[in-house]
Amino acid sequence: MGVPLFLCAGVEMEIKYSKQAVKFLERQNIFVRKRIMDAIDRIPQGDIVRLQGREGYRLRVGSYRIIFDKEGYVIFIMKIDKRGDVYKG
Repeated sequence: MGVPLFLCAGVEMEIKYSKQAVKFLERQNIFVRKRIMDAIDRIPQGDIVRLQGREGYRLRVGSYRIIFDKEGYVIFIMKIDKRGDVYKG
């Protein structure tokens, strides 16, 4: 699969969430929330692809998509939404 997404795998990363991401997680039931949070905690593992035409990466968790970017040891979760809605706006 080529070069690893993050060369700092194994180093503790700080994770920050946008307001939209926090609101989305709060609206989900506990099972969906746990599934998404577990996938975020396992970054850089998972179905991750660099976005085309804009900054950041996409993590796929079932029918949900997590848009995030990485700067140093900080992962910023920009948006979480369903597959069809995450790229709008």
